[in-house]
Amino acid sequence: MSNVIEVDNLSTRFETEDGVVKAVDGVSFRVRSGETVCIVGESGCGKSVTAMSLLGLVEGTSGLVTGDRVAFGDRDLLRVSPSELRTIRGHEIAMIFQEPMTSLNPVLTIGEQLMEPLREHLRMSRKAARARAIELIGRVGIPRAEQIFASYPHELSGGMLQRIMIAMAVSCGPQLLIADEPTTALDVTIQAQILDMLRELKDETGMSILLITHDLGVVAEMADYVIVMYSGKIVEEGEVSELFERPRHPYTQGLLRSKPVLGQRAEELYSIPGQVPDPLELTPSCYFHDRCAHCMDICTRREPELKTLAGGQKVACWLYEPAEVETHG
Repeated sequence: MSNVIEVDNLSTRFETEDGVVKAVDGVSFRVRSGETVCIVGESGCGKSVTAMSLLGLVEGTSGLVTGDRVAFGDRDLLRVSPSELRTIRGHEIAMIFQEPMTSLNPVLTIGEQLMEPLREHLRMSRKAARARAIELIGRVGIPRAEQIFASYPHELSGGMLQRIMIAMAVSCGPQLLIADEPTTALDVTIQAQILDMLRELKDETGMSILLITHDLGVVAEMADYVIVMYSGKIVEEGEVSELFERPRHPYTQGLLRSKPVLGQRAEELYSIPGQVPDPLELTPSCYFHDRCAHCMDICTRREPELKTLAGGQKVACWLYEPAEVETHG
């Protein structure tokens, strides 16, 4: 199975008044054709910044994106021209952002915003783009498509707006869809509908999905492969079944323990002690050490490398001796 995108040693830093923030630090991963890869972790772990860095959406601010390469086909997204990146963005790679209400222009109708990528990337006439936009509205399960086409964002519910964002994202037939917390702030029924829709669209079009979430229920339902991030780094990754059955990193184990299980009662829901460290105060160490029940002296002094276990799962943790694993290269 071929890779749609290959990310090697991606880093994103932000210059602030208090110092340099390492939001993403040396991240490498692949997304294969037709695969759904989930990036999971607490807020502030670098998930969304990773996605935006791939598309050049932090450049021009205080952000600086570096890396060995981000290979998309025969192009390196870190080195293409701004105009070529604009051509790729929204056409070959599309993104669904966290908040649909803030992602849509409040003074333009839904139809105008759906037609824009069709006219820009596919060079459709206004008439053809209008027909395609109405078709897309119906395709994502919204009735009265022509009426919705003429509506403004404030006239639609959160669930409908998220469906519109999905319609816009898939309108040009992208190879890769990046979905950043697509079910945030939606009730559970609408969440299930949105996830079902993403699966159906993936099966219909063959596109790959990079799904960013902190919801392990979403991960279990959607993912083929899982990447766990903490403080800007990948601490564990592997096939979804392997990772859920045998989580290796204490952080992954804590995330799974924090998830309520239907039918099981507990006096108190487990939560990982402490919080994600301040990115301005990171030192050479395992960044999770002050929250970890298995912390050893070496964890406070040296940063563990991402290592590959015999079964293919990867973990960055000093609990696993080099003799037991093959170092990730």
